Amino acid sequence: MVNIGIVGVGLVGSELVSQILRSSYKNAMKVVALSTSQKMILSDSEYKSLSISQSEDIRSAVVQTGIAANLDQFASYLASSKQHSVIIDCTASEEVARLYPSWLRSGLSVVTPNKKGFSSSLELFKEIKEITTDKKAPLVYHEATVGAGLPVLSTLTDLVKTGDEIVRIEGIFSGTLSYLFNSFSSLTNSSGQKFSEIVSIAKSLGYTEPDPRDDLNGMDVARKVVICGRLAGLDLDLSTLPVENIVPKDLQSIQSTEEFMNKLPEYDDHFSKLNKEALDSNQVLRYVGTVDVQGGQSGVKLIKCPSSHPFASLQGSDNIIKFTTKYFPNGIVIQGAGAGAAVTAYGIFTDLIKIQERVEGF
Repeated sequence: MVNIGIVGVGLVGSELVSQILRSSYKNAMKVVALSTSQKMILSDSEYKSLSISQSEDIRSAVVQTGIAANLDQFASYLASSKQHSVIIDCTASEEVARLYPSWLRSGLSVVTPNKKGFSSSLELFKEIKEITTDKKAPLVYHEATVGAGLPVLSTLTDLVKTGDEIVRIEGIFSGTLSYLFNSFSSLTNSSGQKFSEIVSIAKSLGYTEPDPRDDLNGMDVARKVVICGRLAGLDLDLSTLPVENIVPKDLQSIQSTEEFMNKLPEYDDHFSKLNKEALDSNQVLRYVGTVDVQGGQSGVKLIKCPSSHPFASLQGSDNIIKFTTKYFPNGIVIQGAGAGAAVTAYGIFTDLIKIQERVEGF
């Protein structure tokens, strides 16, 4: 039996609660604490499961009935339980991520899709790793930081643990950029849509961040590359990783999203030229992140992929990650949905199950 406290009950946090309540683990995992940025709900001193229905708007319930949010109080409440407790950070906050060491030292395990704790400060990453080295220490799992529910990090961890030598990790890590370039640069699709039109459609569908430049600047992909690189044994850092920002330079400093979207069509010829150059040589444009363990050429950039390459035939908003190793010189390819509340919550849930089973001694 484990107690669960969730920080951040938006789409992913609420979906996770629903998945737990629908599963066979609902009696082995007790959701006893929930917090938004402003309000929180804690169960009683006996750590009974909070009364939550699958159909309930969980965030609204917390906001309407909760007390003022205080993460120190939230963590102390969970740490005081005689049963093992887990904090799930479903925020994207670097400030929250910096709390992981204190949570771990208090005996709490941590599960999160928040990339900040594992891709920002190298010192923070190493501190978390050092704390959890002891076999009796609390556990940290963050599968959903790369590829949502896809088994990317668990596969990488297994490769490292078994002594395999990682040569290269490369992939399309962003569902947003996957959708954009699968739609714009395809050997089988001659719709002729302009790049700005595809960005506009993706934004209307909710595939992009509210400001699409937060996707197009490559930093989300860069964080995922850093996480994979660090797990593979490299001291990668965002400050030194080469990242190609594909937002036209003149549009990078524009203040409003609306103005950016209005001016993006002026650069359609730029993207069309790049696409034509690729298609003329039977290639397609793909935005790829690379961890070059042995060659030292890690980075994030827009490249031309030959039609025979697995990345060229990608569909929709899928992610695809390829591991090339000593044991697997032809590569291991993992492909599938890499974004969305359901698959992200699934990734968190699988991490939770690992903790629950280890606590129970399975």
